[in-house]
Amino acid sequence: MRNSTLGHLEEQILQQTRGLERKLLEEAAQKKADQTPPICPVCGHKLSRCSPEHPRTFHTRFGPVTVKRLRGWCRRCKAWRYPADQAMGLSDTGGASPSVQEMAALTVSKMPVKEASAVIERLTGVKLPPATLDREARRQGQRAEGKRNQLDEQMRTGQGAEQMLWLPPEPFTLIIELDAWNIRERDDWGQSAQKRAQGQEPQRWHWAYGGTCFRLDQRAPSPGGRARILSRGTVMTRGGVDDLREQLFAEAQRHGLAQADKVLVVADGAVWIWNLAGDRFGQAQQRLDYYHASQHLWAVARALYPEDESTARAWIKPLIKKLKSGRAASLLADLRTVAKRLRHKKRQAVQAEVNYLESHRERMDYAAARRSGEPQGSGAMESTCRQYQCRFKRPGQFWSCVGDEGLMCLETFWRNNRWQLLFPHILHGDPRRN
Repeated sequence: MRNSTLGHLEEQILQQTRGLERKLLEEAAQKKADQTPPICPVCGHKLSRCSPEHPRTFHTRFGPVTVKRLRGWCRRCKAWRYPADQAMGLSDTGGASPSVQEMAALTVSKMPVKEASAVIERLTGVKLPPATLDREARRQGQRAEGKRNQLDEQMRTGQGAEQMLWLPPEPFTLIIELDAWNIRERDDWGQSAQKRAQGQEPQRWHWAYGGTCFRLDQRAPSPGGRARILSRGTVMTRGGVDDLREQLFAEAQRHGLAQADKVLVVADGAVWIWNLAGDRFGQAQQRLDYYHASQHLWAVARALYPEDESTARAWIKPLIKKLKSGRAASLLADLRTVAKRLRHKKRQAVQAEVNYLESHRERMDYAAARRSGEPQGSGAMESTCRQYQCRFKRPGQFWSCVGDEGLMCLETFWRNNRWQLLFPHILHGDPRRN
């Protein structure tokens, strides 16, 4: 073809070789099945009542492949076993090869199932209907949860030495940031009218909790002047504050919590955050996110001058200067003086902001943060939450707690460069690097 490009040639060669690739894979898979000993893959007990040539067809990246394998009875487990399935990385119920399992996990954690199905078919030629892809992605999400729990348990019991990241010989500061966001789920789906008739408002929105940790020396300025984090660990869960606490503690341990010269927790003013920090990171210094602190100052300014933005801006300017310079005591004294001169609702509004800032007095030394090159805010975690939301907050999407937790877990494995722990067939990646 005169107008054909290299892309046309690539497509032609791909179509011509796909049948050969499928045949080679089928032969190699059959050989592996034939060489698998009749041992129970669960308990290691030798199988009895063995019979050969039980066929099984499964999806691969080269098309459907059929393998005949041995079946045997495990007296210890009291169950029929197919040891070749375990050797080839096939699940008991799914019909996908490890490579297709990875496709399902990765694409569905990034985009809706219907879109993922079309993308997989276009890029790989593998035809996975949306329903099949959805089931496989859910299966991989649940498997990821089990692996995450296993890894975290190893860290809690002191058996996770292989998970530890490289640490510098000189003293370092470990930064921990926390935040939360809402996800919409199908609670009591179809029963809204009935619930409301009973005086109960159906719940749709629930909190997803996240945290991130990194060493201060892994935070470097970008060409534009903003800080860029070169490497960090992330956790995200729909399981509640208790689950976040355990997962974040394990992640912080991987990043050198026990070896850190200093630990700093940065977050907004949510009570649950500081309770968690006091529980799991009791020796850490705490810092209120600067943007949230300034927001509460602006709330005072707008309560005083609700219809005059320019006057509010002029009034707040010296207070912002005090906030930036770390003069929290003087700032709070000024606000208390202002509150005393007010009456009724305006005084209540201002006093509420004063009480908020007073409760965070020891967390507002932003001048010290600048001198140390430490983050003044939790922007790294807030942006991470937003990135997760880009997948989970698309128009018309509703989730189940099981579904969203599994996909969050897959996304977190990917972000933390631990994907190869779920899919060891990939040839790159190191669990100790992040």
